[in-house]
Amino acid sequence: MLSGDELERYARHIVLHEVGGPGQQALKEASVLVIGAGGLGAPALMYLAAAGVGELGVVDDDDVSLSNLQRQIIHTTPDIGRRKADTAADRVYALNPHVRFAAHATRLKADNAMALIGGYDIVLDGSDNFETRYLVSDACFLSARPLITASLGTFDGSLTTIRAHEKNEKGEFNPTYRCLFPEPPPPGTIPTCAEAGVLGALAGVLGSMMALEAIREIVGFGEGLVGKLLMIDARNMRFETLRYARDPLNPLNGDALTITDLSGHQ
Repeated sequence: MLSGDELERYARHIVLHEVGGPGQQALKEASVLVIGAGGLGAPALMYLAAAGVGELGVVDDDDVSLSNLQRQIIHTTPDIGRRKADTAADRVYALNPHVRFAAHATRLKADNAMALIGGYDIVLDGSDNFETRYLVSDACFLSARPLITASLGTFDGSLTTIRAHEKNEKGEFNPTYRCLFPEPPPPGTIPTCAEAGVLGALAGVLGSMMALEAIREIVGFGEGLVGKLLMIDARNMRFETLRYARDPLNPLNGDALTITDLSGHQ
C-alpha cells in the first residue's frame, strides 16, 4: 500500500482520473530496465523515478565525461570520471527514496541479456548503436517483455513500443523491431553522435516521452505506440506518426522462424 508520504508525493497523479490510487499502486509494483544512462536514458530514469516506479535498473558500463553533460542530465560536473550507473543511482535515490535501484555497470551482451531483461517487467532501450538495439529487441521477444525503443538524430528522433510476443485483436502477432528495420544500415553510413552532434534538449524530449510511454503501459490509459512509429522533426517542431505491420518474413514471429535464441549475436 502507499504510505502517507507517498500519497502526498504522488498527489498530482492520484487526482488524475486515468491514474488514481490503483494506477499509482501499479507503478509502485512495476519494474523497468533502462538500457543506457545517456541522452535518452537520463531523462527517462528521472521521470520514472519521480513517477514512483517501484524498481528501476540501468545497464551502462561507461564513465561520465565532460561532453556528456550537454544532454545527459542525470549526471553533474563533479561526476566526471565516475561510472554512469553509479551516478544515476545517486540521482534516483536523491529524487525518490521509495524507488529500488539496480546499477548494472556492464555492457549488455548475448550472454547476459536474457538474465537482465527477464528480471524486469518493461524495457526501455536508449542505446546508441544498432548492434545493441537488435540484441535488446530479440531478447525482449524471447523473454516476452514489452520494449519501448527510441533513437536520436541531429535534429530528429523516433519512438515506438514493441509487444511482438503478443497478438492483436485480430489474433495476429504484433510487429517486431525487425519488421520496422529488417537490416541494420551498412557500417559507417550513419554518423555517430560524436561525429554529427545532437541537440541536447531533443534528447530530453524523447527520453521523457519514453518514460511517458512506459507509464502508459503500466497504468493502462490511452492508446500506446504498438505498431506505430512516432517521428519528431525538431527543426520545424513537427510530429508525425506512421503505422507499420508485422512482416511475415521477419525471423522472430514470422511464418518461418529462424531466431530462437541469441546465438547470432556477439
